[in-house]
Amino acid sequence: MGEIVFWTIIRIAIVIPSLWILKDYINYQIWFSISLLSIFGIIVHPTVIHYRLFMERNKEIIDSTMCSSCKNFDESAVLCLKHDEHPTTLLLPCEGFDWEPLDGELKNENEDISADY
Repeated sequence: MGEIVFWTIIRIAIVIPSLWILKDYINYQIWFSISLLSIFGIIVHPTVIHYRLFMERNKEIIDSTMCSSCKNFDESAVLCLKHDEHPTTLLLPCEGFDWEPLDGELKNENEDISADY
């Protein structure tokens, strides 16, 4: 995820000053159209595509690993916050020893137990 943010900032740092310089050389109506198309085509569209690819590559980790149900897991970065490592389908950073349930899961489990009695 950090790579997506990094390259988006680099694109912004290149496009915005370029458009600002271009403003003095062409008609305002044409500049405005070029600006909108440039911002969408060079900044927004590639960022959305890279985000979708990121989610597609990490879908299996987010949906089906033990880490995804741990309170130390950051889904947006696919990162174990406790060990500061990225889990994979083959490697869990804590090997399951430091796994802690999400707060909501623990509450639901307690409610189910008390409902049985």
